Amino acid sequence: MNEKILVIDDDSELNSLLCDYLGTHGFLVHTEIHPENGLEYLEKEIPDAIILDVMLPDMDGFSVCKEIRKNYSIPVLMLTAKGDVQDRIVGLEIGADDYLPKPFEPRELVARLRSILRRSIETSSPAHTERYGDLIINYSNRSVSINNNDVNLTTNEYELLQYLIRNKGRVLDRNQLVEHLRGIDWESSNRSVDMLISRIRQKIKDDSRNPLYIKTITGTGYMFINKHQ
Repeated sequence: MNEKILVIDDDSELNSLLCDYLGTHGFLVHTEIHPENGLEYLEKEIPDAIILDVMLPDMDGFSVCKEIRKNYSIPVLMLTAKGDVQDRIVGLEIGADDYLPKPFEPRELVARLRSILRRSIETSSPAHTERYGDLIINYSNRSVSINNNDVNLTTNEYELLQYLIRNKGRVLDRNQLVEHLRGIDWESSNRSVDMLISRIRQKIKDDSRNPLYIKTITGTGYMFINKHQ
């Protein structure tokens, strides 16, 4: 599966070049030239990594990185035209995973990108688990348990549950859920989403009338909640 990369850089020419070059190396690239648009994109789609420029309009890359780190653990590779050691230190202190000064060799960018993606996977294994009351999800082996009993989820059910959890506290409409599951062999319709949610609830013993985990947002979609906090 090709890794999805979000590029936030106000240099549209560079963005175009990165789309082409990273595309030849198997990455799926989405670019935004304004930081606010980049943050809005994250509310709809979670990439595997982010390439973030320091010098941006209205909000610098450090501030954007801080905003990202409030809700996401996505690997972030920061770019700068300065190459200042102090900038690099600040970037790493606020949560960036790596730092590359401009101008850079495209092959080095790919190498660094692959490195932080690899580190991200290694960091999450073998103990990358999250617990919500009696519900435990283990991302490293894609397993779920409730009350210490294993839950047998299909691929579609697991993908939908983990996507809801990754976006906990955020309302996801049915179209977003359909879009996330696109590419998986299933009937991609809003009704299919409702059926998947119903099966997940049944398996994790979640009552739709008084939910502990998955809340229905009438007329919109669903939201993962944590009543055990």
